[in-house]
Amino acid sequence: MEDATAPRADLAPRDWLEIGLQLLKDGGLRALKLRGLAQTLGASTGSFYHHFKDFDGYHAALAGYFVEAHIDPLIVALSASDLAPVERIRAFADHVRDHDMAQLALAMRAWGKSDVRAAAAIREHDEKVMAFLIAELVAHGFEPVEAEIRSYALLAIGLSQVHADEGIDRSVLREGLLTLLCER
Repeated sequence: MEDATAPRADLAPRDWLEIGLQLLKDGGLRALKLRGLAQTLGASTGSFYHHFKDFDGYHAALAGYFVEAHIDPLIVALSASDLAPVERIRAFADHVRDHDMAQLALAMRAWGKSDVRAAAAIREHDEKVMAFLIAELVAHGFEPVEAEIRSYALLAIGLSQVHADEGIDRSVLREGLLTLLCER
């Protein structure tokens, strides 16, 4: 049996950051507590301090990790793909939906109201997502200003918590909105 006071050798900072994003997404900033992180990972708080100087340092790392680990690789992969521009946007939207990334972005935005590091991470997130969407829409044939407006709408819709009327299937609504905003 593992000594509860010894740091777990199998945990890396990434493990703590991933579980932190999950807890933040599921329960907001109030859920982001050291004890909850440690319990979720089956680790001691000593293991946490093996990787992070203090909880403030962890918050700083977590804010940066939000974009670095989830947005950057997605945009790089899609930008390098052989997909057509609108299909890249659809693949981005699918990934966001499949990984509940909009909920995480909303939790980050709420955190950003009280923490400048989280606010900076959200600005970076929005800038990168907007640049990706604009580039794809321009490549699809839209003028830059129109591409920017459509990109803003796509981002806003992606972050909204629109609840479709029971008379319309959410996937039909999603597909219709993507078509409306991406097609000429």
